[in-house]
Amino acid sequence: MRVFAGLLLLLAPACQAARPTPSPPALALDVGATLVAEVDGMALVFVPAGEFLMGSGDFDADAEGDEQPQHTVDLNAYWIDRTEVTNAMYQRCTEAGKCTAPMRSPRYTIAAYTHHPVVGVTWLQAQAYCARAGRRLPTEAEWEKAARGTDGPLYPWGNELPDSGRLNFNQQVGGTTEVGQYPASVSPYGALDMAGNVWEWTADWYDSHYYAASPAKNPAGPSSGNIRVLRGGAWSVEPRAVRAANRFWAFPGRNDLDGFRCARSP
Repeated sequence: MRVFAGLLLLLAPACQAARPTPSPPALALDVGATLVAEVDGMALVFVPAGEFLMGSGDFDADAEGDEQPQHTVDLNAYWIDRTEVTNAMYQRCTEAGKCTAPMRSPRYTIAAYTHHPVVGVTWLQAQAYCARAGRRLPTEAEWEKAARGTDGPLYPWGNELPDSGRLNFNQQVGGTTEVGQYPASVSPYGALDMAGNVWEWTADWYDSHYYAASPAKNPAGPSSGNIRVLRGGAWSVEPRAVRAANRFWAFPGRNDLDGFRCARSP
């Protein structure tokens, strides 16, 4: 008996005549499905295939020009980490010799910060971690759909204004908090901490005019550039910066308040 992708496949005895075997049923995956990654123990949530509204419409008074025009995007199904990658997860990667230490986060090895998101990682370090874990950085479109769902609310929880009970922002805490501490901000797919705490790297190059030419199916960002997209806001930012559509950027080698989460295709 062998295991293939979580399905048990029974092999017929060698002495038995070969005969056609029906294909195993497809796994039923929908909103609410989860899995745990073997490499680092991260819980992932499932985002089904389909369309969503990306960017900001005229109704959003805080919208920046690079968030427009609001447009419909169709994505294949994917999985995304429930939270940001933690210090403990990243430390195990460095101890295994597969990741390099964050340059601006000496406390990532301190026990009190074990379950805080790792910060001070460059885009290249985040990409290397995800690859080692058998995953990848999410595209900007994947990140935004996972954060807000299909119909374009302002925040992961809806359109109500952010407050200290929903997220870590606006210097109300004064630093990072442990991941998963704000269940009231859960996204429609079960992702946590997609507003505030730390900025998160995505896979895409940044272009302020990209939305005007973005493909409708599985956009992956510009083909080249020199700065990468960050999403989600951080513990220090003002309320307008934690909107799900807000776009930010940094050079791939910068590592200030930046963390990340990973994604994977089914």
